Amino acid sequence: MFPLQPLAPVYLATDTTHGVVILDIVYLHGLKVECVIGVWDWERRIKQTVTIDLDMAADIQRAAASDQLQDTLNYKAVAKRLMQFVGGSEFQLVETLAERIAELLQAEFSIPWCRVRINKRGAVRGARDVGVIIERGQLE
Repeated sequence: MFPLQPLAPVYLATDTTHGVVILDIVYLHGLKVECVIGVWDWERRIKQTVTIDLDMAADIQRAAASDQLQDTLNYKAVAKRLMQFVGGSEFQLVETLAERIAELLQAEFSIPWCRVRINKRGAVRGARDVGVIIERGQLE
């Protein structure tokens, strides 16, 4: 077994005017969505709640300067889209769901990097939480 590595930094850019490194993350944690998820017959007949945590790279400098919503990643729009997508999905594996969420974020919201955590609480008796964490995209 290999040792766990720390999670990578996300959106790195250099401000050439000031010579500093910029690290910006817009996050959305604890989004609960009901969906069909699982491999067992009984799981295919019901909706279960998954909890989604997202960390998304976004350069927020322009939004900070303008104080305008259109200049940033709109996490409400992200949440609304994910609730629609996940709520209508019927994947067997949380791994597949996480991958599709990352693809959606990158394609529809132009996010260069994201970390997606899916929690399927109650999937294993005796465990408080179970799920997956994936990171997708390129670091700047």
